[in-house]
Formats: sequence, structure tokens, C-alpha cells
Amino acid sequence: MTSWLRKYHNIILRSVLAITVVALGSSHSSDKHCTLPLAATCEECLLRGPECAWCFQERFLDGAGVSERCDSVARLLRKGCGEEFIDNPRVKVEVNASPSSSQVAPRDISILLRPGSEASFLVEVQQLEQYPVDLYYLVDVSASMQDNLDRLKTVGMTLSQRMKEHSSDFRVGFGSFVDKPVSPYINVHPSKIINPCSDYEVNCRPAHGFIHVLPVTENMVEFKRVIQHQRIAGNMDTPEGGFDAMLQAAVCQDIGWRPEAKHLLLVMTDQPSHLALDSKLAGIVVPHDGRCHLVGNTYSQSANMEHPTIGQLAEKLLENSIYSIFAVDQMQYKWYEDLVDFLPGTYLGKLLPKALNLTDLVVDAYKKLLSDVGVEVGVEDSEAHRFWVNITALCPNGSTVTGNSKCSNVQPSQKVLFNVTVGMRACPSGRPVGGATAEVTALVRPVGFNETVRVRLRQACACSCSRAGSCHNEPEPPSCAPETDSCREEAGGALCSGRGTCVCGVCVCDRSNLGTIYGKHCERDDFSCPYDRGLVCGGHGQCVSGRCLCRPGWTGEGCSCPSSTDSCASPDGLVCSGMGECVCGQCVCGDHRRSGRFCEKCPTCSNTCQSQWSCVDCHLSGGFDRAGARRCNASCTALVAFVDDITELIRGKYCLYQSQEHCFVRFHVQLGSQGPHLRISRHVECVSGRRYFQTFLSVFLLTVVLGLGILAVARLILRGGGRPWNVKVSQGFNDNSKVCTPSTSEKTITYRRDHLPENPMEMHVHGPKTALNEMWP
Repeated sequence: MTSWLRKYHNIILRSVLAITVVALGSSHSSDKHCTLPLAATCEECLLRGPECAWCFQERFLDGAGVSERCDSVARLLRKGCGEEFIDNPRVKVEVNASPSSSQVAPRDISILLRPGSEASFLVEVQQLEQYPVDLYYLVDVSASMQDNLDRLKTVGMTLSQRMKEHSSDFRVGFGSFVDKPVSPYINVHPSKIINPCSDYEVNCRPAHGFIHVLPVTENMVEFKRVIQHQRIAGNMDTPEGGFDAMLQAAVCQDIGWRPEAKHLLLVMTDQPSHLALDSKLAGIVVPHDGRCHLVGNTYSQSANMEHPTIGQLAEKLLENSIYSIFAVDQMQYKWYEDLVDFLPGTYLGKLLPKALNLTDLVVDAYKKLLSDVGVEVGVEDSEAHRFWVNITALCPNGSTVTGNSKCSNVQPSQKVLFNVTVGMRACPSGRPVGGATAEVTALVRPVGFNETVRVRLRQACACSCSRAGSCHNEPEPPSCAPETDSCREEAGGALCSGRGTCVCGVCVCDRSNLGTIYGKHCERDDFSCPYDRGLVCGGHGQCVSGRCLCRPGWTGEGCSCPSSTDSCASPDGLVCSGMGECVCGQCVCGDHRRSGRFCEKCPTCSNTCQSQWSCVDCHLSGGFDRAGARRCNASCTALVAFVDDITELIRGKYCLYQSQEHCFVRFHVQLGSQGPHLRISRHVECVSGRRYFQTFLSVFLLTVVLGLGILAVARLILRGGGRPWNVKVSQGFNDNSKVCTPSTSEKTITYRRDHLPENPMEMHVHGPKTALNEMWP
């Protein structure tokens, strides 16, 4: 399998084995689409679209209007309708996958559609290496084509040799055309009808719409002989009758088209073609019927029927698997260029003077037409307005373009996939209610291939419950005597709970903009109960008399709480990690410090040092042997391991524990998915009481000795004050002077004791006054 085909493997499975259906309406807009305006019958409900269904359950919503039976499937189920009582035709695609062709698959598909629905399927198309080829020359033999006709007489054998390189069996045929043999297209003077070129002393043949000269044959000698006997003809106006001739060449079996061959229709002309309404100039108003009208190899209705329309011609070319090749004069190239987009499987080439490039043009056209693979889908004309079709080509190069029905540059043996989507707009008009609807046939035609895919479109326009007469449609208004007692829920109570009308002893409940009122006595509704997420009773129960009746698996006043604790189960299988309880599907933690969906998070209690002291103490007192570790692990919540060096650990928190024996243990705490993980150092540091006393005494004595030493030194310094000494401080000194004389900016400071020394101590401060100068007198 190639890479591009593998890429679309899932698309193939979905398209062939399943369908693409408009999703069942779940939004408010789709709900209103089903309920408004009110539907009185099952058929009327289903015609509103694929999102609408009908409930035919007996006693469904007693008392409510019959229109309440029409709604989306989801809402009908919520209203209490059993799934087996819901009429909702499903779109189906049945593919006949039996291999029956080497080029196109599958060949037969059956689809069941209902109004507003759509379905998709895949068509696979594969080109073969070599095909038999039938080439039919359709040549304009008007007088202006004389040179091209002479050239054609010599290129037949050359073209045959070239085409054998690309075809396993090549055959050719020949036909000619000019124009309709009526005025104003030709001169109707008797002499001009016999020889339109008599004025030029040239012997021309009469004008004709189309003459089939030679059926497709492999006898090239016969082909050459026929060409050499061809003569030109004449007409009066410029356009020719090319489309008339093309349609006859496409639909007439006399041409000799082989079913297994590729059909090439080569149109050689130097003028444009008449279009459908041009025939009115000659008084011809009968539309072309698209059939063959050859009598004696001549088109017999040329003077009686209009030219075919472009759409009609395209349909017949496609229907008969014909590729068209236009070899036209350069002057008319633009006219035909605007035309080819409307004709599937068409190639346009410029024909040089005297048809010098005819051989290359035909060969290039054939290769180009084979490399372009496309499909066209047609629905029966009378029913086409009720269906729509969309095609997406999945090309071998991996490109995917929505709406593109053709792949180019496809090589032989490569496969092209086409994703075809068919949608149904409406049921046929005038169909009786519940009556059967005939099949509609659609054909998927690969352009230029002689094989098609037949698609049978079956239409679900009737309810299945109609056949059994159990749809519970709107009944005819009854005539009966008034009866009210059975319309009261209790004696003396209000009729139909004050929310309905008693008709013949049966309550017909009122309609409310808030929702549906129903019940035998109109005592129930679907709107006066608690709402959750915008749905009454959370969508998990039924509102009855203002109370929610929850379905199994749901609890709470508004049926918003699941009764199961599965949503609270933590990965370890415990409910809320064993640290809380499950309330309404959510964990409520027992410890306010815990958080998280499953109470698994506790930043302040799971990795603190103090919370792990008891566990460390247990291991410290029990020793580091396996028996002690096993005993402590049974009582500790943390996972414990012993390490030699905890400083190598990067993540987590480092802690220190002091035991009663004055031993210090270093340990490390890290919070993991399974809880806190402790790593305790094997190296325990213990300090005795005697060692504490010795240390304290040593520090005390050292402190006393140092203090006494400092006091002694200070005393010696103070006693040395009996000697005369001067302290002089100056901003500048003169090296030759011994004593500094006070100046106006100097202060003399004298330190006195009881008796002045013979030489007082002086301090000279030079500079401006400062706060210190002002402090001392």
C-alpha cells in the first residue's frame, strides 16, 4: 500500500462502512426546529430534518399535546420515551464490494436517506497501462479547410504508427460536417445547392449537417482511400454545425465504438459552431432530442431540429465515454477555450496551417486526457432538484481539495479516490402519507471510462409506526358528554391540577413557554425542579410534581451527584487517598491543610521536619538492623531508607533531630507520589553530660583569666601618667621647631589632677572651630 493510500485508510473505512450524517440536534436551536411549529403526525415530524424523531410509546406524557412526541432523540429519552419506541430512520450505505472491474470500484451502492440527511461513499478509479483506442475524425469540409483536408490524406499512417506506442489496439474512423442545409446558412438556389462553389469554377459537394463516412477500423489502407476521395463543400455564414455532428457521432452505434476501448472524437475546424438558439434564424424551433438520426449514414434531422445545447452535448459525451479533442485554427482558439470548461474530458489544441502538427497534437492530447482522471455525478432529471452532490478527489500526490472532482498527472496503474457525498433536500411532493417512495438512480461516471457506479437512492419518507397504525397521531376531536370527576387528582381538587382542560373525562394539559405539562391530571412538568448546568434535574432524572426522580446512579436534590465514588478514586485505589470522603463526586478532605483532587497535596504536613521526628526516633531507638527498620516502617507513614551521606541529595529538605540521649541525627525529607520519603544518615553524633561540664568549665576559666589580664594592663597604663608628656596635634608641622605656639585657631587643652605637674600636657588643634572646640572652655 502506497503512503498516500495509507494516509487515507481511515477515510476509506469511514466512507465505505459508515455514513456522514448531520448530527442529531442537541442545541437549543435544533430542539426548537423539531418542536416549533407543532407537529401533528409522525411524517410531519420526520420531514423537519434528521435531528427530529417521533415517540410512539403508549401513554407517553399523558395529557400532553401530541406534538410533544416530536423532538430530538436525546430530549425524547429524557422525557421518558423508551428507545425502542422512537421512530428515527437511520441513514444507511450498503456497498456491493464484490470485484467486478479492473478500473472502477464499487459498481453498485444503495443508500437510504431522509430529508436533510447526507451520506458519503468512496469510488476508486484506476488507469490501465494500455487501452484499445478508437479515434474518429470529425472534419469540417467547408471550403476554408481545403489545406487541412489535403494534409490529413498523408498523416493517417504516421499517426497510426505513433499511437501504437500508447495503445494495444488502435483503430480510426471518419465523418464530415458543414452546416444545416437550409437558408440562411446556405444559398438555396437550385444550382448552388448542387454545387455551392460554382462561382469559383470549383466542383464542391453539397452542404450537409453530418455524414458518417467510415466506421472505426484497423484497416489503414481503407482509411487512406476514404480520405483521398473527400471533397470540400460550401456554405454562406461563418459558424459551422459542429455540435450537431458531434452529438450524432457520440450517440450513433453505426460509428463502431468498441465498449472496451477509449473513445477519441477529433474535431478539426477553423470556425466556431452554431449554438442551440441559432436554429431559430432558419425557423427551426424543435429542440434536439439527443438521439441518433442517421439514415443512409446521413443526419436526417439536420433541417428539422435545433442544434443541441452545450449541456445536452456534454451529457451525451459523458454518457458514451467519449473524449473530445478540438484541433482548431489559431483565430478561433479563444472561442473554444471558453467552451471546454463546460465539456468534461475535452482537450483543446492549436492546429498549424496545413495541419502540420496534427500527429503531435493527437498524441499529446491522448496522453493528457489519460493523465486527467475525474468523475461526474448525475441524478435523474425529474428528481435532481431534491438532491445535492459534492465530490472531493483524493489524488495520488496526497492533495485533497473539497469540491475538486479531477486529479491531474495521474500515471498508469495509479489509483484515484473520489469521496462522493449525496444529500437529500426533501421528499417528493404529492406522495400519500405513509406511502412507499420509488427509488431514484444516480450514476457516478468517470470521464472517458466505459464503466459507471450505480447509486440507488432509497428515501425514508414514511414512519415505520404508520404501517402498524401505532404512531398516535393527532386524533379527531371527540364528541362526548362532559365528565369531570376523573379529571381531579383528589375529591374537591382543581380540574387537571389547574393546568389543563377536561375533555370527555381526560385532561388535556396546557402548553407552557417554560416546558411541558403532562400527567393524567396534569400534575407533572419538566421545569419546576432544580436545574444543574442548565438542565432540569441535571439531565439525569425526571421532574415529577416539583421533585426530581433520579435515574439509577444519580442522587441529590437536582440529580447532580453521582452515587458512585469512582470519580474520587486516587491512583492508589483509595477513596480520596484515604484522607477524606467522596461527596457528590468530589473529595472533601478531612484535614484542612490538605488539598488537590484526591486530597493528595499537603505542603505544610507532608514534608516538615517536626512531623517526622517520631518516625526518626523509632528508627534511632530500634537500630539500623532490618528487624528494627521493618517494625518502624509498619508504624510510620513515610518511606524510610538509610544512607551514608545525605549531602548528596539535591531535592527535598534537610532536617536535624535531637534525641533524649543528646544524640543528633541528620535526615532528609522529600515529598513523592507515594508520600514523604525519609533518608536517615547512619552517622549519629552523641554528646555526654560530663563532656558538656568540661567544656563549660574551660570556657569559664579562660574568660576569667583574659579579663584579669586586661585589667592589669589598663592599670599599668594609668599609673604611667606621673611622667611629664605632651601630646600635640597639628594640621601642619615645621621640621625646625620644637614647640608650637597657639594661634587664633588653636585650643590649648590641659588635663588636671589634684596637683598640676611641672610640665602640663597640651594639645594643639589647628583648623576651624568644631563642636569639640566649643565643648571645652
